[in-house]
Amino acid sequence: MKFRPGNAVQLLENGDRFFPVLERAINEAKQEIYLETYIFEADATGLRIADALMHAARRGVAVHVLVDGFGSRLLPEALKNQMLKAGVWLLVFRPEISSWRLRRHRLRRLHRKIAVIDGRVGFCGGINIIDDRNTPKQVPPRYDYTVRVEGPIVSDMHTAARQLWTRVTWTHFKQAWRARSHVRPVARAAGTQTAAFLVRDNFRHRRDIEEAYLDSIVGAREEIVIACAYFLPGKRFRRALCEAAQRGVRVILLLQGKVEYLLLHFASHALYRQLLEAGVIIYEYRLSFLHAKVAVVDGHWATVGSSNLDPFSILLAREANVVVEDRFFSRQLRESLGSAIATGATLVAREAWRPPLPMRIANWLAYGLVRLVMGLSGYARRMEYA
Repeated sequence: MKFRPGNAVQLLENGDRFFPVLERAINEAKQEIYLETYIFEADATGLRIADALMHAARRGVAVHVLVDGFGSRLLPEALKNQMLKAGVWLLVFRPEISSWRLRRHRLRRLHRKIAVIDGRVGFCGGINIIDDRNTPKQVPPRYDYTVRVEGPIVSDMHTAARQLWTRVTWTHFKQAWRARSHVRPVARAAGTQTAAFLVRDNFRHRRDIEEAYLDSIVGAREEIVIACAYFLPGKRFRRALCEAAQRGVRVILLLQGKVEYLLLHFASHALYRQLLEAGVIIYEYRLSFLHAKVAVVDGHWATVGSSNLDPFSILLAREANVVVEDRFFSRQLRESLGSAIATGATLVAREAWRPPLPMRIANWLAYGLVRLVMGLSGYARRMEYA
């Protein structure tokens, strides 16, 4: 992990804060835009961002948009064609050809959400291009974070976006789209915060994000707070959390309380007993859907990104996180998480956590099914599950 000093990192909570800042950055772009997202929805928010991207392309900005073939499979062809006609270069990462054929590569998705504008401003987090206030029968919005960054780590973000774009142009036989501009990222200091940009891929950086989490947990002395939408870590990660709690560290998990994906929901519950008995404090967020993937450790280490702590994120999906070593930023995120816990979460009491037998059976069946899926896809050994 390469920490770089001299960054300015701004915490953006939910789409109400994120999308106006992203739209303004797109509107101010002079040369180049890279945008990657898992979901690009053709709702009011998606159309607004698409419109800003098209305006940028029409004024001569090199606009590169990369969406995931599964997450954005419902993006209308009409909107894609409209963006292409306006001059936006839009590519699909691993397009879905058939919904009925299960192949190993289909589990490898582009899950990171980043944007890099003119090599000067970067965004990284968990928020897709989708209206996060559209939460039927739930209190909006989906609860999530992104960071806006300026400073030396933007050059790392720019390199990652450019490299992936180049690879995908080859798979789509779009080599002519490889580089329409040659922006040199602005590497000078923009603030006082030390930060690092981490990616997870299927090559040299398979475990970078997980190892950053583990290093911070093992070194924790006072408090660990993790908010995670989909929580199903392997035994090494669970052991680190339990050992931290047993040596007196206050370990708090803010997890999804609403049933969004049935399999992961029940499988996560299979882990609660081990964690609770070790002294880990678990809250379930029930005000709305939790989509955050963030953590704060000892009031000075924090991370915001797209990587959940489940096998699909840790082992398969392309992810991106920003890690910040800064007390001011960490305090901001910790206070925000504290507010979410106070207003929207329910404590899972250790003494009361004894689900009925049918529920316990459902939990372990779900857990076993996740292991089976990973085993059939060839990834079981790396999961370190027990």
